[in-house]
Amino acid sequence: MQQLTNKRILLGITGGIAAYKSAELVRHLKKAGADVRVVMTKGAMEFITPLTLQALSGNPVHHALLDPEAEAGMGHIELAKWADLLLVAPASANFLARLSQGLGDDLLTTICLATEAPLAIAPAMNQAMWKDGTTQQNLQRLIDIKGKNFHVFGPDAGEQACGDVGPGRMLDPEVIAASCADLFETGLLAGINLVVTAGPTREAIDPVRYISNHSSGKMGYAIAEAARDAGARVTLISGPVNLPAPERITLKQINSARDMLDEALAQMGECQVFIAAAAVADYRPLTVANQKIKKSGDQIDITMIKNPDVVATVAHHEQRPFTVGFAAETQAVEDYARGKLTNKNLDMIVANDVSREDIGFNSDNNAATAIWQEGQQSFDSMSKHTMARQLIELIAMRYQESQQHPAG
Repeated sequence: MQQLTNKRILLGITGGIAAYKSAELVRHLKKAGADVRVVMTKGAMEFITPLTLQALSGNPVHHALLDPEAEAGMGHIELAKWADLLLVAPASANFLARLSQGLGDDLLTTICLATEAPLAIAPAMNQAMWKDGTTQQNLQRLIDIKGKNFHVFGPDAGEQACGDVGPGRMLDPEVIAASCADLFETGLLAGINLVVTAGPTREAIDPVRYISNHSSGKMGYAIAEAARDAGARVTLISGPVNLPAPERITLKQINSARDMLDEALAQMGECQVFIAAAAVADYRPLTVANQKIKKSGDQIDITMIKNPDVVATVAHHEQRPFTVGFAAETQAVEDYARGKLTNKNLDMIVANDVSREDIGFNSDNNAATAIWQEGQQSFDSMSKHTMARQLIELIAMRYQESQQHPAG
């Protein structure tokens, strides 16, 4: 069920004995990598507590139509926009009847009316209620109205809580979770743990001053978002930047090159792909003053010491992932990049000329050449987000080939 990685599933729970199965459903969705939020009807809370669902989902449970804590007081709109999929399980006969008539008299039905996400239901009711013509008409009406954006999972047949035998049981939670996964395309990096470094590092001189560079982090952040959209579980190790934290990505904020290396090494063993897009300072001051250095004289001497090479350390690690480096150069770009590809033991390197004003550190555009031992691919000037998507496609292809034909 790797298709559920990073997906936002809004689970609606209606009143019925099958509501107890929803707790297990949340566990299966979370285990598959989905972010799950729960909306409960008043009837659902008679069968299972919001606290149980909150503990399992890791998110607050919603049940009030008018939520004063929601942004602008319109929780139903916020949740409707948030969801990649709205799943109602169990879906009672009463819920089907109200929704088929277009009613929006509680939080769940208003979300169903407001969302543009696909809607899936897992019916659960007495077998006679399921077979009743009115229920079937209500279901058919929803199918006719919503078309391809509407999906019905089940129901199952068998012995029911009331003692009857027949169709109407909610499907097993594992089956429902798998059915949800089938609604999404498998991404190029589905299920892969991927780490991206981005931005500059800051190397302290004293408590006030530091040495850094002009990296904006835009390329690294765009790559992290493209990898997430390709289905990867992404950890972004970021130096200080003025960019918002990307959604559905684990963000680790650092300052120095040594901080970045520590975070990178902590990912070894779990990470399959490592993309080093950060502009890491090559040197740092040998000593850092405890107090602000006071101005005196016309010059100051600072002795510098070499920083650890983050990407080379990762690429030489005994649990090395597929490792991609970046070479930000101002001259002989490809020559320097090929040297780094070999010397740092990289699987691929992306070289770009940061001396160009149109594609420099702070630009929204970039042009680059991706180089590996057997070949290379050039990317003409384009937005960093567009390039990130194309780079991720190339990296995914090279990574898959490396798994089919491992070195040695």
